[in-house]
Amino acid sequence: MQLSVLVISYNTKKITLQALRSIVTSLKNSDLTYEILVLDNHSQDGSVQAIKKLKIKTLRLFESLENLGFGKGNNYLAKKAHGQHLLLLNSDIEVIDKAIDKLFSFYIKQRRFAFVGGKLLNTDLSPQASCGPLYSPLVVLAALFCRGDYWGLTRYSPSAVRPVGWVSGACILTAKADYEKVNGFDENIFMYMEEIDLFKRAQKIGLKVGYFPNAKFIHHGFASSKGKSRPVINVFKGIVYYYRQHYGWFSRLFIWLLLKTKALLGYTLGVVTNNHYLKQTYYEAYKITGREI
Repeated sequence: MQLSVLVISYNTKKITLQALRSIVTSLKNSDLTYEILVLDNHSQDGSVQAIKKLKIKTLRLFESLENLGFGKGNNYLAKKAHGQHLLLLNSDIEVIDKAIDKLFSFYIKQRRFAFVGGKLLNTDLSPQASCGPLYSPLVVLAALFCRGDYWGLTRYSPSAVRPVGWVSGACILTAKADYEKVNGFDENIFMYMEEIDLFKRAQKIGLKVGYFPNAKFIHHGFASSKGKSRPVINVFKGIVYYYRQHYGWFSRLFIWLLLKTKALLGYTLGVVTNNHYLKQTYYEAYKITGREI
């Protein structure tokens, strides 16, 4: 079998069904031999029953008794996959036309990249910045204090094929053998930063990451993140863990100072403006950084 499409579902019944239908439609009349693997992370919204009702012959559904998170969930599905290649898609992805065939064809024909991401679009079809450089200390500085995303310093949406440090975990194509070489996602990262860590480890063993803009996917975005504060808190946790794993003491000290400063500024702004969300979020973020990284 050529391809296993991996999808993690968690309380996103409506968009998960939309994603699965778009995958099937995209691969209709395709020459690819494929399967679709779905792991439901203990959803409470009737997702499992709804997915079963689709009766997709190429789909295998797995049910977890707990929320395994993104990385651990994909690792589980990768072990169950029969395909020589893995396409990781978020449950809030909508495949446009023959995007999967285009991405796979590009991947097979080229030799530069072990991991490839397609072009992600917002719901209004505007480009979504979905790749960027690895999170060096200067990149983190730009992200936290210099509106790095806005200026294209920390993430971007190129119009041409190019090497990048990372691509969004919402759409990743790779060979199963290469996924196994890097031991998949680090399961200590529950959500956010897991793909940055994955590609950092890939880089260390000489595996490159590429971006292919001709395969387009709509990424509706953040559908299973409940509560506004959780993304901020999980990003702080992810950065702390990432630097503990991959950088020396000087870089860790620099990042610790950046995160502490960002948390203090966010909390202070919350106090001044009487914004409970800011106060609660950045108070917790400050505690996450501890006394050192």
